[in-house]
Amino acid sequence: MSAILQSTMPRLATLVAALVLAGCSLAPTYEVPDAGAAPAYKEAEAAQAEGAQWKVATPSEGAARGQWWKVFGDADLDRLIDAATAGNQDLAVAAARVRQARAFTGATEADLYPQLSVGLDPTRTQPSAASLGLPDGTAVAPRTVLRARAIASYEVDLFGRVSDSVRAARAEGQAEEELYRSVLLALQADVAQSYFALRTLDAERELLRATIALREDALRLLRKRYDAGETTDLDPARAEAELGTARADLADIERRRANQEHALAVLTGVSPSQFGLSARPLDVPLVSIPAGLPSDLLERRPDIAQAERFMAAANARIGVAKSAFFPRISLTGVFGFESSELSNLFRWSSRAWLLGPLIGSTIAAPIFDGGRNRANLAGARAAHEETVARYRQTVLVAFREVEDGLADVRWLSQQARALDEALGGARRAARISRSRYDAGAVDYLTVIDADRTVLQSQRAANQVAGLRAAATVSLVRSLGGGWGPAGEPESAARDGR
Repeated sequence: MSAILQSTMPRLATLVAALVLAGCSLAPTYEVPDAGAAPAYKEAEAAQAEGAQWKVATPSEGAARGQWWKVFGDADLDRLIDAATAGNQDLAVAAARVRQARAFTGATEADLYPQLSVGLDPTRTQPSAASLGLPDGTAVAPRTVLRARAIASYEVDLFGRVSDSVRAARAEGQAEEELYRSVLLALQADVAQSYFALRTLDAERELLRATIALREDALRLLRKRYDAGETTDLDPARAEAELGTARADLADIERRRANQEHALAVLTGVSPSQFGLSARPLDVPLVSIPAGLPSDLLERRPDIAQAERFMAAANARIGVAKSAFFPRISLTGVFGFESSELSNLFRWSSRAWLLGPLIGSTIAAPIFDGGRNRANLAGARAAHEETVARYRQTVLVAFREVEDGLADVRWLSQQARALDEALGGARRAARISRSRYDAGAVDYLTVIDADRTVLQSQRAANQVAGLRAAATVSLVRSLGGGWGPAGEPESAARDGR
């Protein structure tokens, strides 16, 4: 027994040392590069300098964090976003990619554990007489050998090849989850913006219908006055032209509304022929979104988080490429039964086992590979440099989008106030021109011009209101979703979405 221990101790010591050193990563120390975040947003400072008050918008009571659209208090919008979350096919693709990434991560993590397999290996051989030490010409009968064995193998992660591969796979899986959140946020924003665009068209349609009704009444009145000889045929002709223009504008609004409704149908995963939304003018409360600090954006935007995770995965891939320069140690062992007769196969006397050198280990070290490993390492480093550049570009684009959103909200607010003043003046001018026309002081062209100005101001005010709502949504999207992280894609991945 002591002789056996003395012969196996060096091998056991080697095995223990290898296991202790297992998992030493050769990847560079991972650091997130400086994104160059400014201390504050330029547009936010400009708005505060003008006296704008940023009011913190909070979700309605009971709303989950991340449900930023709840601040608008619109039941139709809530229903559409819920339908889009459940039925949108682009989101289903993103959820499927999350499941694929998790499955790939699980397959990669399996290399951390020993692998065990069993098999039945029947063979029939014809040995030569010479191999058996028999004279030439001696007839040797074929021999059948049955083997039933279990094979165990394990790679000692001496230089971190397996652990770095696992780290890379996990980071890539997390990147796919962030992509899911990014697609979800984009979908919610697209639904909200399409919905507000449709409601803006509803407001314009209602305005044009009222305008058409007024112009039809005016045309009938002018025709009566012409028949009575109180005016020339020029006034009815002008009224007919204005009426036709209003009807043409209404037809254009109806076309655009139909297209917007079709777009909403696709976003919610429904065929346009099966989707409909009753008309209702835009009625959106004014919501001010606090921008926060630029440094907060790095933690809130899912696309930035995705770029950072890809960068971490590429960093781990450098360690995998470096480990190819060093030996790989695999522990293997086989135990089973071997017999020429099936009835004797599982007897204890038929047992057989096999261990390689170093107690079942195999050492494979690269000697010459034609520069393959060096090229792979250079490629891994270049891939990491690419992800760093993409991360920085993603951050820059995010900062630009926030600044754009802040500028849009700021200037659209000023434009809305100016249009309110213009609309008030246009209505006063229309009343004055109408009264002066009734008194015979001006011709009907003056009335038409005044009414046209009122209509244009009203339509512009409606359009700016819709743009303000869309700009608010865009700002929320650029900030990463408003009031906290979106829901985990666990349920979507689990439910097969």
